[in-house]
Amino acid sequence: MEIKWLEDFVSLANSRSFSKSAIERHVTQSAFSRRIQQLEQWLGVPLVDRSTYPTTLTAEGRRFRETAEEVLRLLYVERSQLRSGRLQTQGAITFSTLHTLSISFFPGWLKAIEEGFGPINVRLITDNFHDSIRVFAEGDCDFLLTYEHGRVPVLLDPERFPHLDLGEDRLIPVSAPTDDGRARFMLPGSEEKPVPMLAYSPETFLGKLNGIVIAERGEGLHLANIYENPMAEALKVMAITGRGVAWLPESSVRMEVAAGSLVVVDPNASVEMRIRIYRSMDKVRPVVERLWRFLKDRAAVPALA
Repeated sequence: MEIKWLEDFVSLANSRSFSKSAIERHVTQSAFSRRIQQLEQWLGVPLVDRSTYPTTLTAEGRRFRETAEEVLRLLYVERSQLRSGRLQTQGAITFSTLHTLSISFFPGWLKAIEEGFGPINVRLITDNFHDSIRVFAEGDCDFLLTYEHGRVPVLLDPERFPHLDLGEDRLIPVSAPTDDGRARFMLPGSEEKPVPMLAYSPETFLGKLNGIVIAERGEGLHLANIYENPMAEALKVMAITGRGVAWLPESSVRMEVAAGSLVVVDPNASVEMRIRIYRSMDKVRPVVERLWRFLKDRAAVPALA
């Protein structure tokens, strides 16, 4: 049995809706339903009466709900005590962030922050979009650093998790160059000769945003997925070796474009996205409060023209 099954079940017991709980748990409804079924299989009894709407629990489900809530409460309390004790001793500030931002943005941003704030003892947890939000929302981190776009929202309570915008980035299509410096692969391609595409896993933030860009271009864009990877850095390496076109964050390919190892295929096929930091109001350690005040004051200072 997995802890997330218990968390899923308690969420469903509270919401009485598979769709609402799937959104809350940052998974698809089909994946959420499978996890509830796996818990029922492990217990050997049905927990949910699927013939009613809103969703109701069976007699076994109502009994097990109390057990699940108590088990989770004890686990959360123990985890919080263990982790807070260790982190307070170390004075570390914990960030949950996307793999791409941990490489392309975080090091330079941290250096700039430390110039005004002073040295920061950092613990960085990198994961995919959904899991980085989940880890943060469950109380394992002080801050969440993520991309944000209106079409791929971060579903967090703004009262509990306020945010600041740190900057902007763009998702741009790039390709290895030909000998004369032009892009080896050009959009839009054709039905007879589609452009080879290096794609993200569809459940990732950049994968979702990439899909929106492609959908907005309509049927006039002809692409053939030849490679899939959730990591932007992995797609960048494949693009440099001339395997196809990849939509990559501009911040992650700035050096390669300047050096000529990558070429922007079509600037009009790009999309803007924000870089945003969230903090948890559940985290009230003095060092966290001081950093948040510093970031708010820094964000309030208008940029020089």
